[in-house]
Amino acid sequence: MEPGNHTRIPVFLLLGLSEQPEIQPCLFGMFLSLYLVTVAGNLLIILAILSDPHLHTPMYFFLSNLSFSDICFTSTTVPKMLVNIQTQSKAISYAGCITQMFFFTVFGLLDNLLLTVMAYDRFVAICHPLRYTDIMNSRLCAQLLLLSWLISVLGALPESLSTLRLSFCAIVEIPHYFCELPEVLKLACSDTFINNIILYLVTGIMGFFPLAGILFSYSQIVASVLRISTTGGKHKVFSTCGSHLSVVSLFYGTCLGVYLSSTWSRASWAGVFASVLYTVVTPMLNPFIYSLRNRDMKGALRKLLHSLLSQ
Repeated sequence: MEPGNHTRIPVFLLLGLSEQPEIQPCLFGMFLSLYLVTVAGNLLIILAILSDPHLHTPMYFFLSNLSFSDICFTSTTVPKMLVNIQTQSKAISYAGCITQMFFFTVFGLLDNLLLTVMAYDRFVAICHPLRYTDIMNSRLCAQLLLLSWLISVLGALPESLSTLRLSFCAIVEIPHYFCELPEVLKLACSDTFINNIILYLVTGIMGFFPLAGILFSYSQIVASVLRISTTGGKHKVFSTCGSHLSVVSLFYGTCLGVYLSSTWSRASWAGVFASVLYTVVTPMLNPFIYSLRNRDMKGALRKLLHSLLSQ
């Protein structure tokens, strides 16, 4: 590569899911539908929790914040892709790409940490039911939420800021529908050793410790359930944890798919499919999982929809 072809302010091109013109309307319709369902579903969860006093508990407090995080997480990638398809443009500015990577990482980490906090909430509720209201008080809930936000921002900053030191070719074609950090690093013209170290450190720390916290919480929950003699008591415990376990499995399953696919070729459809699951499908399914498996949530949603329709 000639030195004259290098620049610190390049033009980024998002190649998207397909370059075939005849497929673009189908992709636009599909992703617009998925995005609208995601936003509407998570917004309904938030409104139902706010409108029903019976749901003003720590578990639903964190669930409403998880829904808000899911809306923001999807909004970092899908709207830009829809605009690019509609305008038949693949361009995203250098600042836009860095900003997208930052907020994508922030809300991805926030989802991860909120799921960990929700696991701790279930652990306290099941293993220490008599002390639940004292332990999970409003002050601790606010502190856990603030800490989750703080860690998410601090975790995303090193990855994004370290990208500013890189040089890129004049035109950078990203084989994706959003600026994914590993893909961007592959296209840099300067040394990315430090960036890769930061990426692996943040991914390792933010992947291992939250997952370890979730596994520890549920190991204690299982041990507590085994001490329950009645079948009804065991069923009640599993019903309260089932939705959260389903969301955790979906979240980490798709994250693992993205991680494994990153070692394959850039053109791998498996990698693209894993990214779509992680960035679009998982945030869309979370409201359905919590509403379909939770009697209180279903009741609150029915009341909310009835009040909205009666106006």
